[in-house]
Order: sequence, then C-alpha cells, then structure tokens
Amino acid sequence: MITSGARTRAHTGWELRLLLRNGEQLLLVFIIPIVLVLALGLTTFVPGGIDAAIPKVLSISILATCFTSLAIATGFERRSGALRFLATTSLTRANLLAGKAIATAVVTLLSMLVVLLLGVLLGWTPGGAWPLSILITLLGAFTFAAWGLFLAGALRAEAVLAVANGVFLTLLLFGGIIISPNQLPDVLGSIIELTPSAALVGALNIALVNQATSTADLLLPAIVLTVWGVVGALLARRYFRWE
Repeated sequence: MITSGARTRAHTGWELRLLLRNGEQLLLVFIIPIVLVLALGLTTFVPGGIDAAIPKVLSISILATCFTSLAIATGFERRSGALRFLATTSLTRANLLAGKAIATAVVTLLSMLVVLLLGVLLGWTPGGAWPLSILITLLGAFTFAAWGLFLAGALRAEAVLAVANGVFLTLLLFGGIIISPNQLPDVLGSIIELTPSAALVGALNIALVNQATSTADLLLPAIVLTVWGVVGALLARRYFRWE
C-alpha cells in the first residue's frame, strides 16, 4: 500500500519536473532575478548598492514564484480540469498541496543560490548569519505558497489572475520591499512590518547584510512569517477545491 508520504514525494517530483521544463517559470525564477541583481546592484537606484539589492531581489523572487506564479498556474489547472483528473487518483488534497509547495520551495532555493553566487561575484560579502537565510527562504516560500494555493483553490481562474497580480504589486510597492518600513512614519512603518513581505525582506536583510547579527533579531520577522504561513495553510487545506 502506498503511504501518504510516498504519494507526496511522487507528486513533488512530478511538479518539480513541470516547473523545470516550463520556460516561463525559468524566466521568472532565474533570468529576472539575475537581471534585477545587475540592475539594482550596479546602479544607484537602491541605496546601499549590492548589499541592499540582494535581500530585495530574493524577496521579489520568492513572492513572484511562490505566490503569484503558483496561484495563477494552479488556478488555470483547476479550470482546465487537470486537478479534476488528479482527484481520480489516490492523491489527497494534502498530498497535492504539499507536493506543489515543496517543489516550489526547491526551485526557489535554486534561484536563491544563483542570486547569492552572482552577488559574491559582484563584490557582495555575506552577513554573519547568512546560513540562516536558507531557513528564512524556506519559511517565506512556505508562507507565500500557502496563500497562493488558498487563492488558487478558492477563486475562479480569472479572479486568481487579477487578485494574485494585484497583491504582488501592492506588496512590492507598499509591503516593505521597495520602501523599507523604517523610511515611513512610525505608525505606518509598524503596521507594514507585520506584513509577510516586510518580514521576509527584513529577515533576509538581517541575515545576509548585517555582519554582527543575533538570532534574537530574527525572532519578530520569523514569528510574523510563521503566523501568516500557518493561517494560509489552514485556509488552503479547508477551502481548496479540485474544480
């Protein structure tokens, strides 16, 4: 008898192969982050140069891949009937969601590796707690994937397309990525710090840029990401529909 873990692993492998064969996904995961690192790191557009650019590019990549792209692709899989076909197999809803989330996280880590290597080649020096950035990336991938799958499973494909792109632009511009919370008035900055995007870029900035970092500095952003992730996962598990 095939166990639930075996089903999840098999579906993860299938999703991973689909992602790596998708030219649009490869553009989103690898080419665009590379262009962003070069554009932001080698110009004066972002104060701080390459050091400030790396956490921002990684956050944008995670948001685009794990939330927007995953939500839209899954939403249209529902509309085309692909998920209805999977529902006729032994794959459960939990297996499907876990497989998609894990595959997306693996691709995100590959993208992160490319960005960090390029940053080193451009003169970036890793922060003192850079190994923790791997755990932060996985936590961010889990959080945004959970919300992306919830969105894809709860709304019609056309609505998913509009909402996912709208949320992406909103978080990009007003979620602490382009404009840091500490550059805003105190009250507004404190509110934005509680968004998952601001928590992600803040945690990556602490781990990848600061040379002297205490794990306590990462506590608040980690809690924020975890809370958002758990809520998103519960909503996805409850409201995700095959068709």
